[in-house]
Amino acid sequence: MNSVVIGSGFGGIATALRLKAKNHNVILIEKHEDLGGRARVFKKNGFTYDAGPTVITAPYLINELFEIFNKKPEDYIKITPLKTWYQFIFEDDTKFNYSGNEEDMKNQIKKLNPQDVGGYEKLVEFTKKIFNKGFLELADVPFEKPIFMMKQLPALLNLKSYKSVYSLVSSYIKNEKLRRMLSMHPLLVGGNPFTTTSIYGLILYLEKKWGIHYSIGGTGNIIKGFEKLMNEVGIKIIKGHEVSEIKSQGKNIQGVILDDGTNIDCQNVICNADPPAVYEKLLNKKNFTNFFKWKKNRMEYSMGLFVYYFGTKKIYDNVEHHTIKFGNKYKEHLDDIFNRKKLNNDISYYLHRPTATDKSMAPEGHDCFYVLVPVPNNQSNIDWNIEGEKMKNLVIEKMEKQLMPNLKNNIVEDFYLTPDYFEKELNTKYGSGFSIQPKFTQSAYFRFHNKSEIFNGLYFVGAGTHPGAGVPGVLSSAKVLDKIL
Repeated sequence: MNSVVIGSGFGGIATALRLKAKNHNVILIEKHEDLGGRARVFKKNGFTYDAGPTVITAPYLINELFEIFNKKPEDYIKITPLKTWYQFIFEDDTKFNYSGNEEDMKNQIKKLNPQDVGGYEKLVEFTKKIFNKGFLELADVPFEKPIFMMKQLPALLNLKSYKSVYSLVSSYIKNEKLRRMLSMHPLLVGGNPFTTTSIYGLILYLEKKWGIHYSIGGTGNIIKGFEKLMNEVGIKIIKGHEVSEIKSQGKNIQGVILDDGTNIDCQNVICNADPPAVYEKLLNKKNFTNFFKWKKNRMEYSMGLFVYYFGTKKIYDNVEHHTIKFGNKYKEHLDDIFNRKKLNNDISYYLHRPTATDKSMAPEGHDCFYVLVPVPNNQSNIDWNIEGEKMKNLVIEKMEKQLMPNLKNNIVEDFYLTPDYFEKELNTKYGSGFSIQPKFTQSAYFRFHNKSEIFNGLYFVGAGTHPGAGVPGVLSSAKVLDKIL
């Protein structure tokens, strides 16, 4: 059976490996000269920057892909647990070290609001129920038929899926700082905590179950380990070429044509590319039903990302591996990003300092960082040629004031990516960072289906399909496909 996989993000690579284990003849096509998709790597002047995901949860999903070929994951990758998962810094500069140490967590909660300790315990207990249903039971099963979705609805409603994550957390927690901290998880997968279905509260428990890990050498080293494995098991990898058309006869997929005219015949095409881009640019639209057109057009997309990468000649020992800094206004800022689609100077940001754990990411005596700022996607018509430099300076100014004294004078290497990069280089609609938003009306059956509703032999994995964005989500989408194919 010939199968072509388009795109080499975590979802595409996991799919290629799972299909190979089923004796498919697999060809993986990547438009860039390097594998990884959102998880690419940039190397500059001795600094190594992970382009995308830096938080590794549920590492068993990564290990499984080596184990299905009877290989030992530790021969390819090295994943290590972190002690402090995130350091949260609030607008008044109070800090909270978020970790898997429950006693420490409760002691810190007690300092902010003693009444919230009991609420926190109940919240964790409730997110465990959501996790058992939403992740353990449903994350790797196909949602192709409306009847299957209907059967899940009573259980999902019982788990308060009609509430937002922020609203669920607020029903247990009274302190506003704790509410922000315990409801931020949707932002890790492209959602607004005030509109994302509470089903995504399962991320809180998922972290507690398996911890938060870091891949030594960066997340890119996991991709490198996978590439080595794919070469060993005989997956053909084509780099530096883009698929320009997916061929079909009526509703049956027949193969792909590359940008250099190469014709590849196959029975299955699996897209790790963003579903709307695939449907809009690569396929014959004559086959689209009116219902499908309506469904595609009603989708709401995740926010965009401004990502600033920089290296410093000073080592900032006081900065943790992962830092999340909240701006003064939280809800208003998220409204600006998701609804009003405009920039706001009162930014929140996530700062990644891999050198806190792994000195190999920077030259000796230097420090390595990336800072990620949620911004509106390109529906905003923001001109990033003008706003990019302004945003960079704003971010430096904020970090210098709040966290890293004299930062500006210590930066020796830097560059940034905007939603334009996501739209042009990664082919995501509107330059969204995480494809479609994880609202209830865009979850499970309501997302783009793993098995195309229109074409036979066309399939999807990755952020835009079930179960959604994030490393565990996209790796689970490959398991969904395992069950379909």
